[in-house]
Amino acid sequence: MQTNDQPGSAGATSADTDVVIEVHDLHMRYGTKDVLTGVDLEVHRGGVMCLLGPNGAGKTTTIEILEGFRSRTSGEVRVLGADPLHASEDWRARTGVVLQSWRDHPRWTPRRLLTHLGGFYQPYSTPERTRPYDVDLLLDTVGLTELADQKIATMSGGQRRRLDVAVGIVGRPELLFLDEPTAGFDPHARREFHHLVHRLSDLENTTIMLTTHDLDEAEKLADRILILAGGRFVADGSAEQLARQVAGESEVKWSRDGERFVHSTADATAFVRQLLTQYGEDVTDLEVHRASLEDTYMTLVQQHEAGGTGAAARLFEEAAR
Repeated sequence: MQTNDQPGSAGATSADTDVVIEVHDLHMRYGTKDVLTGVDLEVHRGGVMCLLGPNGAGKTTTIEILEGFRSRTSGEVRVLGADPLHASEDWRARTGVVLQSWRDHPRWTPRRLLTHLGGFYQPYSTPERTRPYDVDLLLDTVGLTELADQKIATMSGGQRRRLDVAVGIVGRPELLFLDEPTAGFDPHARREFHHLVHRLSDLENTTIMLTTHDLDEAEKLADRILILAGGRFVADGSAEQLARQVAGESEVKWSRDGERFVHSTADATAFVRQLLTQYGEDVTDLEVHRASLEDTYMTLVQQHEAGGTGAAARLFEEAAR
């Protein structure tokens, strides 16, 4: 979504705009059950961060606390420089939320709904970041131009999901929360949404926090992946970094003189370079397999389910050092 104005932030000084989310020693208890047991997090402006974890790990609770929709048991939380639980309307205008489902105004059209909602953001427009988005541009961006004047009740599930996304970004948020954003999308719509996320991050400098059960989607979209288990983060890094931390080695496969070979190595690049130097064109069918995000995720979750969350956390903390 390109605009003529430069990306920026509303109501903040350049000295403190780099850190978007600060969380220290966050705890959350429901009755006698501890869901979050000392979460620490710092997120800098820009990029896409994905929060992963098994059901019941506390992902939704964490996101709702950051959004200001849920009070915490204890801990310090600052988002865009303010405590979300007591933040102002100006702060709300700087954030966007796309929930798992949003069903309302079935007799309205997408154009009418987005125009109506966009009007709430106009008082919070700044020279650095004008609000809201142009409705026609927004409809085109989410692929709803042809349905702009059709009643929402007649739209398919995937089309209404695109509208959910449009509702979440109509105010040009600096920080966007996406909860299972591509649920119900067909492959083409999912690919287009991925392009949208990258445009928001790259061109608008929008910081994006994503939750998804689609590990392939997380690997494609996220610059940074956090895995939550046992009430705390047990992994933090890019998909490649996490794979190296957990799996350690890559698997190299190749053929030579009709024979198939397999070798595990901590430095696949150096090994392949040496292999080609030694055997040159005799090497065929060369493959390098690094642990995928799914491999990494399953390893950490299995440790958690086996009661090894402490070991997983220690691995994370040792890698961070």
